[in-house]
Amino acid sequence: MRIGVPRQTESKERRVAVTPAGAAKLAADGHQVNVEVGAGLKAGFSDREYREAGAVVDQRTSVIGTEGVILQTVAPSVYDLSMSEWFQLGPAHTYVALLDPLWNFERAEALLQTGAAVVSLELIPRITRAQSMDVLSSMGTVSGYQAVLLAASRVPRMFPMLMTAGGTIPAAKVVVLGAGVAGLQAIATAKRLGAIVQGYDIRPAAVEQIASVGAKPIMLELDFEEAEDEGGYAREQAADVNRRQNEALLPYVADADVVITTAAIPGAASPELITTEMVEAMRPGSVVVDLAAERGGNCRMTKPDDEVNHGGVIILGPTDLPSRAAASASLMFSNNIVTLLRHLAPEGELQWDLNDEITAGTLIGWDREVMHPRIRQLLELPPVEAPPDGGGDQDPDPEAGTGPDATIDRAGSDGDGAEDRGDDDRADGNRVVQPHVDDGASGEDGADNGEDPGHQRPHPEREQS
Repeated sequence: MRIGVPRQTESKERRVAVTPAGAAKLAADGHQVNVEVGAGLKAGFSDREYREAGAVVDQRTSVIGTEGVILQTVAPSVYDLSMSEWFQLGPAHTYVALLDPLWNFERAEALLQTGAAVVSLELIPRITRAQSMDVLSSMGTVSGYQAVLLAASRVPRMFPMLMTAGGTIPAAKVVVLGAGVAGLQAIATAKRLGAIVQGYDIRPAAVEQIASVGAKPIMLELDFEEAEDEGGYAREQAADVNRRQNEALLPYVADADVVITTAAIPGAASPELITTEMVEAMRPGSVVVDLAAERGGNCRMTKPDDEVNHGGVIILGPTDLPSRAAASASLMFSNNIVTLLRHLAPEGELQWDLNDEITAGTLIGWDREVMHPRIRQLLELPPVEAPPDGGGDQDPDPEAGTGPDATIDRAGSDGDGAEDRGDDDRADGNRVVQPHVDDGASGEDGADNGEDPGHQRPHPEREQS
């Protein structure tokens, strides 16, 4: 099948969805790989390397073409999608990228309106056979590593203990809140740099994981009920438990030189783990690195991509940490993408088997129709009919659809559901799906990735609804 890799145009996005090594694998599988000129330069990959790997390097319009699979790290903004080159997207395309549709549906909706099939990489299920496709875990590894390097460059002390002629320099103290992929990598990196590291997570299973990477688990005598859900994410706790948790964590945070928070909940505002009182208890010169800044942050004072100085305590909210190690991040991203495509197209062409957990879990929809159960629930749409036994092995049939209530009419339709490109066979009465999720930062996935060691702080706009 035809595969296109357009260049990322976001100012802070340096990654590329497919590296030359990934392009070589896809070409060896019999696919035609088309890469936009300069797509890999910011990640350290030249056009010559792509050509040597068997890819065709061309301009964007040729890369997108009239059909095929389009791969990107992060989907363009809605504004960028309105640019002329993206008008080429249509029912013969499948678009794959990080879209964060559970938090901000706008970009996914814009892509669905083209008629293309849309796959969101955040939605890959956390099951054993999908681990090699898990982009969030891969990017969480980079984020955790980069968070420690960022903190080490800003805190006014060195991480390791040093015994010198000038005296003994004590080791820095690091506290990591959240022991998901990013949190565990942050712990391991800080430990390698010589810091004294403590870690915390409400999930009982995390205690052993924290200790396994060299940190001392913070044990709080709190009664957490059903701390972990079936997907491995922390559950929201009662308000009284949250209050007591903050009180118990305060002395650990106050004694730390560096605090790194990694708590993120799919489709929800970031849980608040560090209150103003905690920040004010920290020593001047201490640093907080908040990996959940895109959705409000784990610290009350976090501002995305900004620096806050509160009483001498520096609070950082970076959202582009994976892109700061673009070559390594792209390598992992590309490997994840290649594995996913081989799963979705085992015989060389895409097979939408909705009885398969990975396919059904990542496919947002096609032909202007929302298919994903959780997204349909957020949009207040009725459940989609289950596929027949053994079904789903064919390409989607635009004539069949999956129910008129899920249909999204493209902008510029004539009002009866017919779309301007000539799809005049759309049934009357189909309505435009209006997203019922509030706008928010649509992520590059810098925050962990998924384990929430605390409680969920409602999004300000959501409290009004």
